[in-house]
Amino acid sequence: MKTTLIIGASSGIGSALAQQLIAAGEQVICISRNRPDIEGIEHHTYDVLSAEPLPELQTPLSSIVYCPGSINLRPFRAIKAADFLQEIQLNVIGAINCIQKYYANLAASDNASILLFSTVAVQTGMPFHSSIAVSKGAIEGLTRSLAAEFAPKVRVNCIAPSLTNTPLADKLTNTQAKLDVAIARHPLKKIGDPAQIATTAAFLLSDQASFITGQIIHIDGGMSAVRI
Repeated sequence: MKTTLIIGASSGIGSALAQQLIAAGEQVICISRNRPDIEGIEHHTYDVLSAEPLPELQTPLSSIVYCPGSINLRPFRAIKAADFLQEIQLNVIGAINCIQKYYANLAASDNASILLFSTVAVQTGMPFHSSIAVSKGAIEGLTRSLAAEFAPKVRVNCIAPSLTNTPLADKLTNTQAKLDVAIARHPLKKIGDPAQIATTAAFLLSDQASFITGQIIHIDGGMSAVRI
């Protein structure tokens, strides 16, 4: 049985991925601040911004998925250095700590995989996105570097979504007017769906994706590539 460790599966894409993997008969271990309401998941309470050591896991893993993120949209002049550092701690250092901690757990897998998450705002310049673009840009660089370093034993890929209908994005979609503006910005005239993105994530972890590594997969309604 495959076992996937998901850091940050209490809601959104991580939760949708956990549910899909469990439904497919796989084992899922979750590390997050809040316990997800998902039957059959093994949960360890932990905040990736904490200085406390990560939980010890003895279980062999097939995959590691790092999902924590943030949407802090502010003018560049209003963002303090401490704000940039917190974004980097959450998005980059948290991922590095988890990969370093649990990499040895992947040793027994024949198709080991690591999956990270970026944002469309790295490739497509957007106002007020500087802090998240800085941290997620580092994640894209980390993806390619680790894919080279860990090959051929462990594959490393990254998904870069656009705005997705998750609790994290609620402040950008919590009125019809806001939602209409977000929809209009996308060539496909809709925003992302967590279950659809989770389906792509599950594919990247699967044996069917065993020839894919070092890739940044854009699931963004065409925003990064299409102008209409």
